[in-house]
Amino acid sequence: MDLHALRIFQAVARHQHLSRAAQELRIAQPSVSRVIARLEHELGTPLFHRGGRLRLNDYGLILQRHTDRALGELEAARRALDEAREQGVGSVSIASETLLTLTGVIAAFRNSHPHVTVRLLQSPAAEMTRLLEAGEVDLCVSSQPLTGDGLRSQEILREDVLLAVPAGHRLAGREKVTPEEIAQEPVVTARPGHWLRILLDRLLAARGLTAHIVCESDEAASLQALISSGLGVGLIPEVSRRSGSDIVAPVTWASVDAPDCERVLRLSWREGAHLSPAGHALHESIATGPVLPGSFF
Repeated sequence: MDLHALRIFQAVARHQHLSRAAQELRIAQPSVSRVIARLEHELGTPLFHRGGRLRLNDYGLILQRHTDRALGELEAARRALDEAREQGVGSVSIASETLLTLTGVIAAFRNSHPHVTVRLLQSPAAEMTRLLEAGEVDLCVSSQPLTGDGLRSQEILREDVLLAVPAGHRLAGREKVTPEEIAQEPVVTARPGHWLRILLDRLLAARGLTAHIVCESDEAASLQALISSGLGVGLIPEVSRRSGSDIVAPVTWASVDAPDCERVLRLSWREGAHLSPAGHALHESIATGPVLPGSFF
């Protein structure tokens, strides 16, 4: 297996489509097909299901995992050499569910490290484990725990998650609301996979309840405005109340009568992976500095 073949396999595995992989690599599709066929012959096993849509099979998934790690390590080696040549100017890449989470800390970091290149990537938590294992990012900030071999994390924020209620609603003015009462209301929330939706489903399922969802949004930052319009109630992190968002989207707030109705923000990285001096500096800035952006969705 040569590096050229592995890079082609990685692109095909990522897109699960020969033409798209060929376009990304800027080579002809027949060449991509021949490399994949030669690789399968060399390994003695097919790597894709070919009935209908091209999909990785179990053997392909194994090879993808190891290929991502191997090529990620080579990319880390290249970056380490670049950093050595540049005498520590360096670069660092970080992923987060929303870039608003990082605006304050990145601005402060850029002021104190003006020669460091910072690459930001917005990513769902479900994708972050692969990004770290493949060496595509150095650090991740997420509201869900990331699981994977060799991943480590550090808690950087713990806060209550509140129920936002539109003005004039029957629950407006209440100090505390039960999960059972939430289950009786129309709910505005994020799509499945987002940490707010996972929290909502978990809170209610633990009590044998389901949410009456009237709106699922891909734009989690818009939830408070949708609630303010009277569409329903919804869970919102407590920092939103402290940020002054009520001026734009006025709601009333109630705590949820459940001890586990909270959000834990974590900084994650891959143990043993190369982390540049710039990466160590950003890690330290996030882990020890105040993390108080305008929105934490």
